[in-house]
Amino acid sequence: MALKKNESLLLIFFIFIGCEKPLEGWNKYVHSEDASNAQEAITGQVLRQHIATLSSDEFEGRFPGTIGEELTVDYLSKTFEKLGLLPGNPNGTWIQKATMTGVVSEYKAQFLTEEERWVMKVGGDIVGNSYRMQKEVDIKKAEMVFCGYGINAPEYGWNDFEGIDVNGKVIVVLVGDPPIEKDDKLDDSMFGGKAMTYYGRWSYKFEEGLRQGATGVLVVHETGTAGYPFAVLQGGYDGEQLMIEDPNLTPLAFQGWIPLATADRLFEMSGLDYQALKESAVRPDFKAVSLSSTFTSKMTNSVRRFDSNNIVAKYEGTDPELKDEYIIYTAHWDHLGKNIKLEGDQIYNGANDNALGTGIIMNIAEAFSKLKNGSKRSILFLAVTAEEQGLLGATYYSINPLVPLEKTVAVMNIDAMGNTYGKTKDLIVVGKGNSELDIVLEYAAEQDGKYLIPDAEPEKGFYYRSDHFAFAKQGVPALYVDGGLDVVGKGMDYGHEKKAEYTNIDYHAVSDEIKDDWDFSGMVEDARILFRVGYAIGQHDVWPQWSEGTEFKATREAMLKSK
Repeated sequence: MALKKNESLLLIFFIFIGCEKPLEGWNKYVHSEDASNAQEAITGQVLRQHIATLSSDEFEGRFPGTIGEELTVDYLSKTFEKLGLLPGNPNGTWIQKATMTGVVSEYKAQFLTEEERWVMKVGGDIVGNSYRMQKEVDIKKAEMVFCGYGINAPEYGWNDFEGIDVNGKVIVVLVGDPPIEKDDKLDDSMFGGKAMTYYGRWSYKFEEGLRQGATGVLVVHETGTAGYPFAVLQGGYDGEQLMIEDPNLTPLAFQGWIPLATADRLFEMSGLDYQALKESAVRPDFKAVSLSSTFTSKMTNSVRRFDSNNIVAKYEGTDPELKDEYIIYTAHWDHLGKNIKLEGDQIYNGANDNALGTGIIMNIAEAFSKLKNGSKRSILFLAVTAEEQGLLGATYYSINPLVPLEKTVAVMNIDAMGNTYGKTKDLIVVGKGNSELDIVLEYAAEQDGKYLIPDAEPEKGFYYRSDHFAFAKQGVPALYVDGGLDVVGKGMDYGHEKKAEYTNIDYHAVSDEIKDDWDFSGMVEDARILFRVGYAIGQHDVWPQWSEGTEFKATREAMLKSK
């Protein structure tokens, strides 16, 4: 049962361990006749049109700061205007400008010992870049240190940097969290057990390396832990890298990844066994190990500064007391652009990732526009930029919100939902159990005979890999739903097969296009469920809360207390 917005949540623990969920309020709203009628505006035909347009070759892969962005901004703005929505920026425009810096790093890199010099193949043996704004960035024979998982987590009594000074050095770290075992099982009291914490994300590794004073950070890529093949990184780093400049920070001179084969050879050059050291890194008493290898790299940077755009539309609430409170639907409109170095197809069309999600929030906006009695609270439709570059657009908005975060009731993020294979009996909730939003979603899903399941691969840290996380870090309850696996008439194995097929073949590849065999029926059903969730939150007089023990709860409580 959801409690009022300024009250503490006391019952959520019991709800999530199997007690009967509350019957009052949410169930009534997700079954609203007005919402049921309005959701008929969400159709496969409309979704196909949006996705086909955004993922067409004309939009050139929708990379920020290109013609693809101009076309995307124009298409979304005109669509929202035709639906009768209002510009979401208080300045009367459909956009929020986010100043970006783009860097293209051309470089050479090598490992050296007294006996050996290895000039690596850029793009094969190593990928990376520098975000420093100088034209020339040189690293000359920087000492190297293996720092295990590169984690400093006092709450877990864990510090991979204890007893060693990495200032000015290049550190090598493992992706993911250390899999701590207790009684032959993963220890749920350490780093979330099987589920990845933010300490496991590559972005944290770079951030912590910078805090420790390192010159560079190399993350060892292993497909199982990272959640995607090395080819994804090869494509992602082959071109311009974007960032939001922080005048108070000097970026790493080099940040990047090395595949397993490179790690093996690097450690051999120092007379060490990578696999043995990796195994030792899972112990709390692990101590960082200096390598006899040094790292040298000479980089030439091309730098540009430009304004990219978050696209914002508002559906205004009807209740004078509640209309200044907001529910946000978010999806990232950007993708990877084009790569002229490729032979044949050069455009990363990004149909599933994330023309699909952007199309869904536009179609959900259309459903809201069809409501007969409106929504008590206001709804913000936020299509953000530069997610593929590290959640930059969402981060920019969360730091510079157009409506106060303490007035933002909830965020629902739609990113590569992946259900292109028909209706399913289930829905995946990434980060299931984090908040009461799950309860509202469960009521809405039950209306279509669906059940909720947690992310089957929590060790891959999907909750930290999309735009809702920028809001969660600020304390706003955020829901991230993925398409289900239990495909009607085909079963769970078929769903797993289709998910794996997308990850291994189409994810961040030029082949991510609308396929002839796409079945929009499941996508429509899922989009309607998310519409009803937003509608219910917009009508109810309470705010969904974070669950007890969730890492974001204290931030939210402090935010509301200071309101």
